[in-house]
Amino acid sequence: MKKVLYRHLFSKILGFSLLFFSISFYAQEEAAAAGGGDPAKGKQLFNQNCAACHALDRKMTGPALANVEARLSEDQGLDKEWLYSWIKNSPGMISSGDSYANAIYAEYNQAAMTPFPTLSNQDIDDILAYTAAPPPAPAAAPAASGGGDGGSAASGGISNEVILGALALVFGLLVIMLILVNKTLRRIAEANGVVLEQEKEKRLPIWKAFAKNQFLVLVSAIFLLLASAYFAYGWMMQVGVDQGYAPVQPIHFSHKIHAGDNKIDCKYCHSSARVSKTSGIPSLNVCMNCHKSIYQYAGNPEGPSAEDLAAGHTNDFYTAEIKKLYKAVGWDEENQSYTGEAQPVQWVRIHNLPDFAYFNHSQHVSVAGVACQTCHGPVEEMEVVEQFAPLTMGWCVNCHRETNVKIEGNAYYEAIHEELSKKYGVEQLTAAMMGGIECGKCHY
Repeated sequence: MKKVLYRHLFSKILGFSLLFFSISFYAQEEAAAAGGGDPAKGKQLFNQNCAACHALDRKMTGPALANVEARLSEDQGLDKEWLYSWIKNSPGMISSGDSYANAIYAEYNQAAMTPFPTLSNQDIDDILAYTAAPPPAPAAAPAASGGGDGGSAASGGISNEVILGALALVFGLLVIMLILVNKTLRRIAEANGVVLEQEKEKRLPIWKAFAKNQFLVLVSAIFLLLASAYFAYGWMMQVGVDQGYAPVQPIHFSHKIHAGDNKIDCKYCHSSARVSKTSGIPSLNVCMNCHKSIYQYAGNPEGPSAEDLAAGHTNDFYTAEIKKLYKAVGWDEENQSYTGEAQPVQWVRIHNLPDFAYFNHSQHVSVAGVACQTCHGPVEEMEVVEQFAPLTMGWCVNCHRETNVKIEGNAYYEAIHEELSKKYGVEQLTAAMMGGIECGKCHY
């Protein structure tokens, strides 16, 4: 009988448990069906579709979107269905005469928001859940802890400077002890009558012996003259050669971030390199094409490197440089408009050929197909751009002697190539064979 009672009791407990979990499951399903969104998915959708024109906490091309659903409900009496219609077809809402849609249209320079008909209601719910979620707590100052092993060594161990200092102190104490021991042993030896080795007879000083040897004097004088001439020639040959020159610019521009991390093509900013003699300095409106929306630096997803931390290149540093750009172009962040109070930026030139040397960027970039890195080095890895190549005449001549002419798709070069290849008896012509080392090509 007892076994039967226990069996019935266990069955009842199991039944109540299943009923409880079923009720909980259906309650969660109903909550999701009622419009609950996933903030994690919403963040991804927001970055893909909204971040170009909107931010959570500030006005950009469009209004700030933090708690947008609650604000519209409280201030305008609009429900989520209105947001569905607006996001999927904003031009249609404006054409229908909706008062608030037309008010937004008028406030933002009569520029209708891009419609997103492919977003489902659940996608919009996820985005709204992300905009309603509280902002994440700021990280505990990663820059203060340092990057890599350096920070852990400073906080949890003894630094290398302390270890080296201690070793230097121990070495100094050993030297002093050896000197004292040597003096003590000498005193003990003298007290016991031990005769120490007498000093050797004084010899003629080396410099006097050298001065009396006329042959050595003559050879040394000739060697010093030749060495001086060699070093003087090398020093004079470096006049005007600025290889390694890396000046500080009024606005810090990181080619490593733009050309490296973000893969921006060099000719997007230096567009005149394709059609002009000079590559040109990009005007600030080219920068503002992106930085109207990119108002702060979010940082590398992998975190700042130890070199960046050592140089002070933190997220706040780059954000401050963006503010310098806004000041230079006269951009009002709050009103998203230009004030007209622009200030010229006095960029410091890095690459500068002599006036008597002619160089055409379009001839090399568009015709010859030379990559920018050939002359300027790996700029996509440079935090601060420097002159990579010496840019001397010998360096240019060697390049012309080693570089084959690109003739594919160029009928003019094909005709010349056919004639000159017979003359030189080669299949590939170099720039030098085409006249690339004639004086008049670069000096006219």
